[in-house]
Amino acid sequence: MPNKQKKLKLPKGNTLVIVGLMGAGKSCIGRNLAKYYGIPFVDADREIEEAAGCCVADIFEIYGEAEFRDGERRVIKRILEGEPCILATGGGAFMNGETRKLISQTGTSLWLKADVEVLIKRTSGRKHRPLLNKGNPANVLRKLAQERYPVYGEADIVVETKDEPLDATVKRVVATLKKLSVKDDN
Repeated sequence: MPNKQKKLKLPKGNTLVIVGLMGAGKSCIGRNLAKYYGIPFVDADREIEEAAGCCVADIFEIYGEAEFRDGERRVIKRILEGEPCILATGGGAFMNGETRKLISQTGTSLWLKADVEVLIKRTSGRKHRPLLNKGNPANVLRKLAQERYPVYGEADIVVETKDEPLDATVKRVVATLKKLSVKDDN
């Protein structure tokens, strides 16, 4: 049951936008944060699938990654223009300069930073991730981390995710958000 007593105060905007590589825990942690703060959780990939009428993997296969990223940007813009929420984005969303600028202007970004070995463990055997179906998944994740971590580093907030229970990571995110809230109040 949501606890409406806990107020989410963010440095920018009313929406917390979670970014990071696949397997970092964006959706799981996002859902738990939304429950904790009593605000809606939105998964950008689910919204894209609903708008397109097919799954992300099919969008990639039929239309290609560029078309998917364009639709993703439009969906994220719509969400950010709506009610405050916790928004989990796809792993590549923050790589798009327009999307990153939009997030920076209208929300607070949170990078869930995970060691690549943790991501490999969390994503192994899952076939619904189009980018991991293009070669050795461990090598793909290592390459994506090398390319994306410098850009993810532009996020407003960075919290490490480890090979630990979900609740431990959620508590660390909440503690980080509380510290930021205290700084803003002074």
